[in-house]
Amino acid sequence: MSLTAPAPTATTDAGASPVRARATARRRRRTLGVVATLVVALAVWLVGRLAGADYWIADSQGTVRIDALVTTQVTVVLGLAGWAVLALLERLTRYGTAIWTVLATVIVAASMIPVFLVEATTATRVALVAVHLAVGALIPFFVRARS
Repeated sequence: MSLTAPAPTATTDAGASPVRARATARRRRRTLGVVATLVVALAVWLVGRLAGADYWIADSQGTVRIDALVTTQVTVVLGLAGWAVLALLERLTRYGTAIWTVLATVIVAASMIPVFLVEATTATRVALVAVHLAVGALIPFFVRARS
């Protein structure tokens, strides 16, 4: 009787290693995607700011400024939420990626509606639409990618 654990068998290691490697690569790529999306969103936000967008919006509830901090928070939270929904759909259905792609497209399209329902300068509206399109274009590309 030995006090040490038995040596792992070749079939156990060979079966788990590729699965684990794919999962790690997928997590790494999706994390990179959320970070890259954030960088692009902030770059587009900055270009809009330099082009004259003041990022002040007003509606019946009051006035608010969409600054870099708000842009960062929304991009990261929605990126991670999208990732979580994708992971859930991948576990629950064979068509998780396709369902998620349609869902993400609808959400990006719907996110444009409030831009036109609030009071804002034309430069602010154009800049906000550009930020939405940049995020909408990048999150699906990176988060959906398979490794």
